[in-house]
Amino acid sequence: MTFCLLLLSTVALTAAVPVPRALTRAAWPEREPVVALWVWQCLVATVLLCCLTALALGAAAVFGTVRAQLFAPAPPAVTAAYDLSSAPAWAAVLTLLLACGAAWTTAMLGRELAEARRRRGQARAHLRERAPDLPAGLPAARGPLLVLEDEYPDAWWMPGSPAQLIVTTGALHRLTDHQLDAVLTHERGHARARHDWLLHLSTALATGFPRIPLFAHFCDQTHRLVELAADDTASRRCGHLTTALALIELNQHRGVLSCASTHRLLGERVDRLLQPPPRLDRHHRALTTTLAALVPLLPLLIAFAPGLTALA
Repeated sequence: MTFCLLLLSTVALTAAVPVPRALTRAAWPEREPVVALWVWQCLVATVLLCCLTALALGAAAVFGTVRAQLFAPAPPAVTAAYDLSSAPAWAAVLTLLLACGAAWTTAMLGRELAEARRRRGQARAHLRERAPDLPAGLPAARGPLLVLEDEYPDAWWMPGSPAQLIVTTGALHRLTDHQLDAVLTHERGHARARHDWLLHLSTALATGFPRIPLFAHFCDQTHRLVELAADDTASRRCGHLTTALALIELNQHRGVLSCASTHRLLGERVDRLLQPPPRLDRHHRALTTTLAALVPLLPLLIAFAPGLTALA
């Protein structure tokens, strides 16, 4: 059991500190944002699974009631293989820390979802004021696409069930038909991929554990990569140049080409669309996604190895 806890801690620390720092310095995520998002999710899943399995094993070693419930269906040889009766003192401290971390993570996720629901409710109430219902007998005022009377050019995606696309009349006047199609395709890409859930998860983890490099980088990279992925969705349908021009027209008043940090991502997105980077071939993408999917299996293999050895 001691060896399992040490090995799980080593895997978690490796996935939480050096790997994310190396991944942020790599160039290929800009070429393949969807694959990069998958790799980040697999790293986060690996760390969370390491913590959960270590918590389960530590609790089983420290508390006899948990051990009886967790290993009730297992033969005596499996329980003996884990050597739960000789838990060191540091295992109790580690179990307590992991339990507090699990409770804090759950609280952060719950708070983020509650805040997102509150913000979404306020935004929908504001939309109802700006776009009131039509009289009875006429078509509904709101649907998958909502047009607002506003000179300010803007377009965004409102998560929910169902998701809703909002575009202002200022954007309709400023953009050509092809550019408008690119903008709406970009927003539909966010909706189809359910990027809102990924953003909520990354924000909650970064807020709860700001000093852990994995969660801090996961939040920053997720906010960046979801935009690049949606840009790719739009460019595949409408072309790179049309998507870049639509991005410029829609954000010109915000300083899209400014060097300010808040606008730097917009400039990077425009440069990326005007000069598309070389993409990985199909075999490299498949290999990367497969290897990333296998990484979260490491905590499970470490946890189940003693039991499988005892049964063999």
